[in-house]
Amino acid sequence: MNDSRNLIYVVGLGPGTKDMTTPQAEQAIAEADVVIGYTVYLDLIRDRYPDKEMLSTPMKKEVDRCRMCFDEAAKGKTVCMICSGDPGVYGMASIMLELAEEYRAGGFDAGIVVVPGISAAMSGAAVLGAPLSHDFCVISLSDLLTPWETIERRLRAAAEGDFCVCIYNPSSIKRHDYLMKACDILLEKASPETACGYVRNIGREGQECRVMTLAELRNAEVDMFTTCFIGNSSTRIVNGRLVTPRGYRI
Repeated sequence: MNDSRNLIYVVGLGPGTKDMTTPQAEQAIAEADVVIGYTVYLDLIRDRYPDKEMLSTPMKKEVDRCRMCFDEAAKGKTVCMICSGDPGVYGMASIMLELAEEYRAGGFDAGIVVVPGISAAMSGAAVLGAPLSHDFCVISLSDLLTPWETIERRLRAAAEGDFCVCIYNPSSIKRHDYLMKACDILLEKASPETACGYVRNIGREGQECRVMTLAELRNAEVDMFTTCFIGNSSTRIVNGRLVTPRGYRI
C-alpha cells in the first residue's frame, strides 16, 4: 500500500467477519503499528491480530479517538482507524479528513488513506435479494447529530421522489418509536402494501431477516443492529425476496 510513516488508514471492516472484510482492509490492518477504534469493532478483529497494539475510547468519544490517531501517527507510527461497514458511510472518514486540515495548519501533515468496506446497505440488500437495484437513498434515523426535523424533510423528499430507502439506526432505547414515525411519513405518499424488509446482525451470528409490507414494517420490533429496506412503487416480493426492477424487458 504505502511505506511512508505518519500514515493513517481509515478502514471499513464491513459487517466484521473475515470473509466480508476486503483484502485491502486486511492488508491495511496488518501494516499498521497500532489499530484504533470503538471497543466493539476492535473485538471483531482481536483474535485475527492478537499481537497488534489496539487503542480505544468509549462511545460518543469519536473526536477523541480521531485525535488519538494523529497523536500516534506523530510518533512515526502507521495507524489504522477501523469502523464497521464503510468508513465514508456514517463512518470516520469525514472527521479524519476534517481534522487533518487542523493538524496540517499546526505543522503536522499526516497521510490519510480511506479504505472502503461493505456497507450495511449493500450487505443487507444482498441478504434480502435486490431491493436497491434502482435509485435509492440511505437515511439514518439517529438524531444524535442530525435534527429530527431534517430527517423528516429527507424522508418526505425520498417518498416524493419514489426512491427505495435504506434506513440505518431505526430504533434505540431512547428512540423506540422512530421507525414508526418514519413509516408514517413515508405512508403519506407510499402504499401500505409497499414491499419492505429488514436484516438484523448482518453477516454475524444470529443474523435474521424478514420481508413484509410497509404497514407491517411500521410495527416491527427492530434495534440499532437492524437495517431496514423500503421499496419504491415498483418493488415486488419474488419468491420471498425483495426485488426492485431495473427496467429491463424480460
